[in-house]
Amino acid sequence: MDFRKTYYILPNLFTLSSVFCGFISISLSASTGDGGRDLYQAALAICFGFFFDTADGRVARLTKTQTDLGRDLDSLADLVTFGVAPAMLVYRWGLTDFGRVGIFVAGLFVCAGAMRLARFNVLSRREEAAGHKKPGKYTLGLSIPAAASVLVLMVIVAHNAGQYRGIGEGFVAGIVLVLSYLMVSRIRFRSFKDLSFNRKTVGLFLLAAGCAIAVIVNGVDKAFIFLLLITAYIVLGLTETVIFLKRSLVERHLARRAASPTPMAANADVAIAPVEEDAPPPDEEVLRELGAFDPTEEDAEPVAEPGERRAATAQAAPGQEDASSSGAPAHVGQPKRA
Repeated sequence: MDFRKTYYILPNLFTLSSVFCGFISISLSASTGDGGRDLYQAALAICFGFFFDTADGRVARLTKTQTDLGRDLDSLADLVTFGVAPAMLVYRWGLTDFGRVGIFVAGLFVCAGAMRLARFNVLSRREEAAGHKKPGKYTLGLSIPAAASVLVLMVIVAHNAGQYRGIGEGFVAGIVLVLSYLMVSRIRFRSFKDLSFNRKTVGLFLLAAGCAIAVIVNGVDKAFIFLLLITAYIVLGLTETVIFLKRSLVERHLARRAASPTPMAANADVAIAPVEEDAPPPDEEVLRELGAFDPTEEDAEPVAEPGERRAATAQAAPGQEDASSSGAPAHVGQPKRA
């Protein structure tokens, strides 16, 4: 018996476990029992989903069982565990007083997460077709697990603080809308897939661990530490995007001045900035990567039938005879006769 075939089941089992955690969270959020305790348990179920979602990819890489089925299954699992479950959780926690508007706001989070996952799958397949096997340094848009972690940690921090609802519902709705926009936006966030074990990485890890220990000693809730870290991650992505956009605007301005007939002054105050390899691509390039400009069947030229080809050849024959009867030489490559 070849046990190698059973290795393909392992990563899918972790992925399905993540789906099961999402279903448990949805059922707890939809229950009508003790609201605060049920929502806290629903948030913990999503946290277990984070563990299974992280483990399935690592298990697939260790066993070398990465398949297209596992990738599509992982996207569906992320939509359930980190899309539907957090939306249901945050609706029951802080959007119920809005009524149907609260349902609409929570539904936007699910729709944005679905769009984010679909775009990621399209871009990843196109990168593989182009031969880019090395993982990218950035991801386009905020990942759906990161967006879901903000909502989940907010519920856990509020529960551990001794109050069921510690912030206003308007603020909660604003957070959900901002996260929904970040998932479908062109803002790039670091993927941290290119990290290597070096002195810089070890230093950053020790710095983060020291800050976490200092916060714990001061009596701050542990969930608040993770919420602070994910907030810093989002702020880092926004800051880098602003820097890239500023450099791009400066480069375009200098390019227009260089193309103008008026020569630039020798002592120009603005120095030409180096070209940034990680600058955001233009809109047309992103749409082209997503397949918006791919030729369709209607754009393709119709193929002529054999009968139509023969008729076109017969119509072109008299024209060729007229050309041969004119002053043009019949054989260009042959020497002229004396």
